[in-house]
Amino acid sequence: MKLEKLLENQKAEILKGCLDINITDVIYDSRKIKKDCVFVCICGTVRDSHEFIEEAVLKGAAAIVIEKDIAVLPDNVTVVKVKYSRIALANMSAAYFDYPIGKLVSIGVTGTKGKTTTTYMIKSMIEKMGHKVGLIGTNGIIIDNEKLPSEHTTPESYELHEYFAKMAEMGCGYVVMEVSSQGYLMNRVAGITFDYGLFTNITADHIGPAEHKDFEDYLYHKSLLFKNCKVGIVNADDEHAEEILRGNTCDKIYRFGIKNKADYKVDKVDFVYNDNFVGTIFHVSGVINHKAMVNIPGEFNVYNALAAISVCNQLNGDISEAVKSLESIAVEGRMEIIYASKEFSVIVDYAHNAVSMESLLTTLREYKPNRLVCLFGCGGNRSKLRRYDMGEIGGKLADLSIITTDNPRFEKPEDILADVKIGISKTTGEFIEIVDRKEAIYYAVENAKSGDFIVIIGKGHEDYQEIEGVRYPFLDKSAALEALSAQKLI
Repeated sequence: MKLEKLLENQKAEILKGCLDINITDVIYDSRKIKKDCVFVCICGTVRDSHEFIEEAVLKGAAAIVIEKDIAVLPDNVTVVKVKYSRIALANMSAAYFDYPIGKLVSIGVTGTKGKTTTTYMIKSMIEKMGHKVGLIGTNGIIIDNEKLPSEHTTPESYELHEYFAKMAEMGCGYVVMEVSSQGYLMNRVAGITFDYGLFTNITADHIGPAEHKDFEDYLYHKSLLFKNCKVGIVNADDEHAEEILRGNTCDKIYRFGIKNKADYKVDKVDFVYNDNFVGTIFHVSGVINHKAMVNIPGEFNVYNALAAISVCNQLNGDISEAVKSLESIAVEGRMEIIYASKEFSVIVDYAHNAVSMESLLTTLREYKPNRLVCLFGCGGNRSKLRRYDMGEIGGKLADLSIITTDNPRFEKPEDILADVKIGISKTTGEFIEIVDRKEAIYYAVENAKSGDFIVIIGKGHEDYQEIEGVRYPFLDKSAALEALSAQKLI
């Protein structure tokens, strides 16, 4: 593709050379530079790739895109300056893959909690309507049932457009994706207008030196989705809903909720727990009049399902048929029912901070278990406050806390658990300490009592444990299934 074509939607100043040159690829990672590519220099959080210009030239790059002044312009390459390299990367990537998102119906989901579950619900419902759907999010990328790993909830712009292109090529008509605040902060979704934008909720999170400077900044970047989508759908019960919508450019806005006035309203929720089913039944009124049954526990999953229904009702298809898919929905590591029987149940969830943990345990209390057993740990090289808070929540809300290893990283597991115990000590909660996570899961299953809910939290879909810089294979679900099998329960 001609460099001129790649830059057709990007303001740029030509410092050297010309735009009438052929480009083989758009590269932003110096390790992937190839002959006749254009190398886009990005100021990253760890390294500034302007430092690799000389290397890029030696490896055969035909053009360089910069956002900073450089002392010497290299010979035999075109040099282009832009205001923001990341925005240029997004615009050039879209052009390179021939604007693939325009070939799909796009649904972007933002919020602090519920993004992953909601995107899977939407995907399941659209598939029930008879369409192929691509998915992008925390759990990875799914294209026509092929699953690919993803480093970020919202991938870098080049990979994002590459995925869109592959989805269109594979016959997908829809893409549903998690749009993180970091996705907007880092301009990964720059230039994209979604057909539908969905807001689940917002609480203080992702605030720190390498993320958002404060809650206001976090809120602002969440709200950008509604300045970049055609139809907006928001949780009317979230206290920040109107702030999220402030300055929106949507053609239409719909609201969903349980407590406040909404276009899609739930009147009553029944918490259902019987053999092989732990979930909810509820009725939706307003724009549609429909009963729904969801195979994932908790009121917050009613919100997720209601959000999915609100989106899918805008699409062409039989919503009555689509809603049936929620009866058997399962999202890896998100309130995932591993085992449910008259005796006891085992659940795996990704909750890894105090807010999520409290919400989860409070929700499971609604099902009135004999005992609520919570197995958890905390990550190493992270805030000690999280450990104190999670310990305290476990002590208050669980009948038994089994504290164990999470991802210790470069800390000693015993030191992390000592911090967790400081939080538990503020309560009268019962706990047991088992450092080895697999051993802890086996203990929970072997010592289950009739009517127990055993919830294993913190890692969810993660298929590794990170210890001293090495990622060892480990999946909570697999360990739980092994423990159940050892007891001849499955």
